Amino acid sequence: MFSGCTPLSISSVQPQEQIASIIQDTPAEPAPPLYQQRSSELSPEQSQHQLQAIDALMQAGDHHAAQKLADALDPAALSAQQRNQLNLIYAQITLSVGEVEQALSRLELIQVQQLSPDNKIKYLQSQAFAFSLTGRLLDSARSRIELSTLLSSPDERDDNHAAILETLSLMPESELQSQSHATKDVLAGWMALANLLKLKERDAASFDAELAKWRETFPGHPANSYLLKNTTENAAEQPASIAVLLPESGPFAQAAKAIRAGFMAAHDRQDSNGTKPTILFYDTEQSTAAALYNQVVADGAESIIGPLGKEHIQNLADSVTFDIPVLALNHIPELQKHNLYQFSLSPMDDVEQISHKAWLDGHQKVLLLIPENNQGKRIANYFIENWQGFDGSILESQTYNPKNTDFSSAIKKLLNLDESESRCHKISQLIPSMAYIPRKRQDADAFLLSAYSGEARLINPQLHYQAGNMPVYALPTVYSGQPHPQLDQDLNKITFCDTPWLLGSDQNGLGMSALQDVWRQFTPPYLRLIAMGIDAYNLVGQLDKLDIAPYSGATGTLSLAFDGRIKRELVCAKFIDGRPELINTFKNPPDMSPGYENQPAQELLPVNEHVE
Repeated sequence: MFSGCTPLSISSVQPQEQIASIIQDTPAEPAPPLYQQRSSELSPEQSQHQLQAIDALMQAGDHHAAQKLADALDPAALSAQQRNQLNLIYAQITLSVGEVEQALSRLELIQVQQLSPDNKIKYLQSQAFAFSLTGRLLDSARSRIELSTLLSSPDERDDNHAAILETLSLMPESELQSQSHATKDVLAGWMALANLLKLKERDAASFDAELAKWRETFPGHPANSYLLKNTTENAAEQPASIAVLLPESGPFAQAAKAIRAGFMAAHDRQDSNGTKPTILFYDTEQSTAAALYNQVVADGAESIIGPLGKEHIQNLADSVTFDIPVLALNHIPELQKHNLYQFSLSPMDDVEQISHKAWLDGHQKVLLLIPENNQGKRIANYFIENWQGFDGSILESQTYNPKNTDFSSAIKKLLNLDESESRCHKISQLIPSMAYIPRKRQDADAFLLSAYSGEARLINPQLHYQAGNMPVYALPTVYSGQPHPQLDQDLNKITFCDTPWLLGSDQNGLGMSALQDVWRQFTPPYLRLIAMGIDAYNLVGQLDKLDIAPYSGATGTLSLAFDGRIKRELVCAKFIDGRPELINTFKNPPDMSPGYENQPAQELLPVNEHVE
């Protein structure tokens, strides 16, 4: 979850060579091999060599072999300094398998002052990571602040500074504000800056003035040099030439057109004093993926955006070695390759976000209502996987036919009302003088819904009629992309998570109000792809640091997963009086473009399903 956790520094010597050299350097004795001996049988020098071998295995990522060697050591036979080193190794091993509490217990046994400078760095990195995973964000930031004083590499310091801001950004604004005003020390400066960066997301116009005030309050703060360097780098980070691989015909042509519109809007409105990158477009329907790639490289492009279709992405990955970064505009599970990044409006993110929101609201036992099609099956699997991760229960899953207009049958099955009605009918036949009312199930506390806005307008009233006030959490498809207050009265009380761009985010002058001439060319299902195009343009210059510093984009807060997939953190809203209102995200209501609600609603086939 915490992408800002900096990896441990790795020696330039290959770990296998390190292990070999360590064992070779050990004095020869007529005893079992070093790795088979108990530390009670080893000299202090041999014990140190074995600890170095374990450390080399850790750097190589072979934690299993490292633990095997570590278990062979007898802590009682080690010096105090060596015991500290062994506890540090065990802390790193337990962290690698997610045993955070055990890692913290090991770290508490270490006498930090006895560690070497390199091991102290590893100690603070491990401690910061463990604190962040247990929700102790302030303690994690403190560890990283201390870590910064030990790092000699400017790049490592910058990565660590980015991690401090990322950690603090997860804290509530109220807590950041209260604690940052308490003192004027280094931590208070970082907290004030993290709070200021949240302000930038919703009020970019006043950010520069507030940043100037922050610099006056915290002169000499380490973040000053970090901000200056990153501001300078960001201005020059865009490559000189970008190749965009999109189809100009075929089933994805309209989706590609929407992405291109957002991409060019971001390019045309970039304030770069005449240093905008050259954009080269290539039609993926006119050539093979490998031929296009070779042409792009020959034409001098420094980065590639696309392709869009999964088949083109797979063919490209199978055919060439990526010498320049490629930002593919879709996602293929388990496809992983150097310099390949995969960016899509994946329903995996949609499901993860709304599941997390429902869980944060205190719900544990839920009912799932999904369409009866292939997309619905995938959505169901995502929901089951995520909800189990929260130790919750999906009590029952029910499908519905999206072509119907009456969903009462599916809803009754989900609530066990069909069985209750059957029982009541039988009882009334046996005892005609008595009336029995069917009862809905009492064990569930929320609904999870996958539906498009047209379906959801029919489903939601039926859910509330049958189940009372049980809350409904839906995927972003429940929102057409623009407010229709009269039509969407039937969506009232539904909570959903969606792209910030559709819900009022300004995006540094690229919000919906500023781009009306762009998005009015498209029907509602394609609006999210315009936001995707905006992000695709801006992401090109962020790819090399996205694993450390997430990017606040039009489609969400974007971060890099271990497999090269770009994950989206969405914003959440609830329908009130037919309009989506943000929940705990912005202080002001979303800036919806006037006049659109008077236009007729246009429902098309889902864009995401097209692209997939």
